[in-house]
Amino acid sequence: MNTPSDLAGRYALAVDDRNRAALASLFTADAEFVQPPAVTRGTENVITVGAEAIVAVVLDGTAHLHSTHHAVHQQVLDVAGDNATGWVYCLAHHLYRSRDGMRDNAIAIRYRDDYRRVDDGWKIARRELVVDYIEDHAVTVPGF
Repeated sequence: MNTPSDLAGRYALAVDDRNRAALASLFTADAEFVQPPAVTRGTENVITVGAEAIVAVVLDGTAHLHSTHHAVHQQVLDVAGDNATGWVYCLAHHLYRSRDGMRDNAIAIRYRDDYRRVDDGWKIARRELVVDYIEDHAVTVPGF
């Protein structure tokens, strides 16, 4: 059974493996996923509601990439009964091919999370991405 602290690593693994079922299992049916303009290239936050819709936004939004690598760092969690809140720090790497070779669009993210304990364990009820900075640089990927 998941604990709130397990969810960040399981999220990273599911996204990086592009595992739709595993990713959907981490969210409540009515979960919200909030993306800031820095990610959507819009002018306002974009809110997606529902586990399946969140999976589509996340995995379809990264399908064009060679790969992703989410490096999860520190977490601060506060649990109160069947609810919890938390901050998760992550450096999300997005590898893509350019005319000049492979590049990494790395985004320093903080996830502001709300968690809820349900019958089959803890799930993410709301995840808001906060972007601290973005950098883009050339990288070497073995075999490419």
